[in-house]
Amino acid sequence: MENSFYFSKTYRYETLNEEKRPKKVIYVLHGYGQLAKFFIRKFAELPDDYLIVAPEGMHRFYLNGASGKVGASWMTKEARETDIKDNIDWLNALDKEISSKHNFNERILLGFSQGGATAVRWKMNAQNAFDKTIIWASDFPPDMEPRMEDLKGEKENHFVLGSEDEFFNSVQQNKLISLYKSVDFKISTYLGRHNIESSTLLQLLSNKNN
Repeated sequence: MENSFYFSKTYRYETLNEEKRPKKVIYVLHGYGQLAKFFIRKFAELPDDYLIVAPEGMHRFYLNGASGKVGASWMTKEARETDIKDNIDWLNALDKEISSKHNFNERILLGFSQGGATAVRWKMNAQNAFDKTIIWASDFPPDMEPRMEDLKGEKENHFVLGSEDEFFNSVQQNKLISLYKSVDFKISTYLGRHNIESSTLLQLLSNKNN
């Protein structure tokens, strides 16, 4: 018989610009098999007034075999519901800690690939609201579909996808775009693959109600 019990765990996250008294915060959630310390480098071009916070998924593993490069993920199919709850709990706790140190006038959430699904779940269960949400090259989490209507009418929800994303063929891309459009996400596309494209990101961050 399967059993479980709760025990605290130490989580890891990376930051950029924390020493520069930033007025904005952007939480960036990495994709499957990435580490926060490398993923955060993709946001180094953002202005100094952004505090960039990259939480790391709780599950670390060797990418090939039993040694070598290590990646992280937010969850697997095993104990999925428990891991989803743990992710939300620790992200809320992290946000509380970060927010206690700064006086932000803008709060942004970005989730890339697998991190996009985690970002949607966090957004819809966050203790503090986000001014802008960017879901980048990610499926919409099926467990959140019953609450999709709650997203309608929000003006600063964005879905971003590269036209040559190797993880989504043209049919899948069209389905994703239609799904996000159905709940009022604004759609941004760029010529490129499954990656964070800096110019697209900077444009999204610089525009209000775009």
